[in-house]
Amino acid sequence: MNVTQAVKQYVSKMIESSGPGMKVLVMDKETTSIVSMVYTQSEILQKEVYLFERIDSQSRENMKHLKAICFLRPTKDNVEYLIQELRRPKYSVYFIYFSNVISKSEVKALAEADEQEVVAEVQEFYGDFIAVNPHLFSLNIVGCARGRAWDPALLSRTTQGLTSVLLALKKCPMIRYQHSSDMAKRLAESVKQIITKEYELFDFRKTEVPPLLLIVDRSDDAVTPLLNQWTYQAMVHELLGLNNNRIDLSRVPGVSKELREVVLSAESDDFYASNLYLNFGEIGTNIKNLMEDFQKKKPKGQQKLESIADMKAFVDNYPQFKKMSGTVSKHVTVVGELSRLVSERSLMEVSELEQELACQSDHSSAQQNVSRLLQNPKLSELDAARLVMLYALRYEKHSSNNLPALMKELHRKGVSESYGRMVQAVVEYGGKRVRGTDLINPNDAVAITKQFFKGLKGVENVYTQHQPLLQETLDQLIKGRLKDSQYPYLGPSTLRDRPQDIVVFVIGGATYEEAQSVYSLNRSTPGVRVVLGGTTIHNTKSFLDEVMAATTPGRGAERSQGSGRPASRR
Repeated sequence: MNVTQAVKQYVSKMIESSGPGMKVLVMDKETTSIVSMVYTQSEILQKEVYLFERIDSQSRENMKHLKAICFLRPTKDNVEYLIQELRRPKYSVYFIYFSNVISKSEVKALAEADEQEVVAEVQEFYGDFIAVNPHLFSLNIVGCARGRAWDPALLSRTTQGLTSVLLALKKCPMIRYQHSSDMAKRLAESVKQIITKEYELFDFRKTEVPPLLLIVDRSDDAVTPLLNQWTYQAMVHELLGLNNNRIDLSRVPGVSKELREVVLSAESDDFYASNLYLNFGEIGTNIKNLMEDFQKKKPKGQQKLESIADMKAFVDNYPQFKKMSGTVSKHVTVVGELSRLVSERSLMEVSELEQELACQSDHSSAQQNVSRLLQNPKLSELDAARLVMLYALRYEKHSSNNLPALMKELHRKGVSESYGRMVQAVVEYGGKRVRGTDLINPNDAVAITKQFFKGLKGVENVYTQHQPLLQETLDQLIKGRLKDSQYPYLGPSTLRDRPQDIVVFVIGGATYEEAQSVYSLNRSTPGVRVVLGGTTIHNTKSFLDEVMAATTPGRGAERSQGSGRPASRR
């Protein structure tokens, strides 16, 4: 159950199947992202792929000495581009791989266009999703809903993405969905329809306990994506924004030219891989150790290269040293910028209050603390608004609810009207009327486990008290206590045994905090393997885009990160 490995194997297989010789990899906008998440360009270069091209590029030259490996989504546009390509081939031979199921009529159209017989192979390789971490995938779609209903094109794209994950992992699952969400039911039915239609593809070896697909709705837990984060990957996404493993650092004061955009990939960066889920205090210590290690290995300024052996040793070690130097400068810059933002925006104070709002139930203290913190001039518009949003969700039905007074304070602080509208929109999106479960439990405060930041010695870890609702849902599911009335099965069959392989999908986007819960669950529960996916992976800003798309009439997926046109399914 490793989505990164699944996509990697598909890409390797494509390249190996074309045999020895120089190759060009032809992709579309989405498959470029899919491949770049699991392989670096230099890794692919080592496999004799010397050129990377886009199928929609008008400026590609004829290069008959190259073999073409085409990895494309099965959209009408891409099929049309291929038909034009095959009528006037630019390369000697074509190995064509679609990232999902393609109709027979489209294969026929391609065959008719191949008059020069340059196509060696047409296959379906089901890598139609973004593999973010081994247990986390995304479809890069922000704003999948129109009101409380699916945008039809995005229901189709989400169905394709989710079925391709199941095919890549070789799972034909039983399906459970969140009863309170019509969108969850629609997606469950749509996935089931594809499994039934393509039953031969899903004819995998039966396991003793069938796999399970659980479909939930983001609106059931609007609190988690509003919280500041303190583990490395989650914090980077919240404060800097991770887009297909890339971070834009161009606004960082005094940043050098080569660090304006950096890639953080656990596949090619050992430091990042081992620090993904560590908290900010630990990362500070580990950065210091990394620096010290680097200083020891650094070639001495006056190092004498007197013999051939000295020179050879220097040249042999230089690439490794250069790579380490790049890693050090990248992480020092990223952590330095995170540190600057934490200080500049008083995020420790903000986060402490967020956790209090999310986990505790003392209304008068909460209101006073929000009111007090809104007076802090360092507070950004976003942080001020998110505190009021958390208050609005937490005390929505409280008899002493005083949201109008806090809204006035936001206005006095000069927070823009758009954020004021967002407060109302968040309650409309994820308030009590919408939720299928009791997100806010009065006993939460008792259940809080107090830990310590190693590196902030003696400071109790008040910043990570909150546990996402998904953690509780999965816990109940594994223990066999998840109520059928809240999460019914699609169809007559039910699971008698404890589930072993679980794919959980969040309509409206998952978060890195939930990904960390799944990572911990996989490590602490032998025999259970969980993969988490979402229409996207949210930080607070993208979540608010999602909320506005869902609650503003006539505003659907206005910003779909590479959602592409849906493939025609006939």
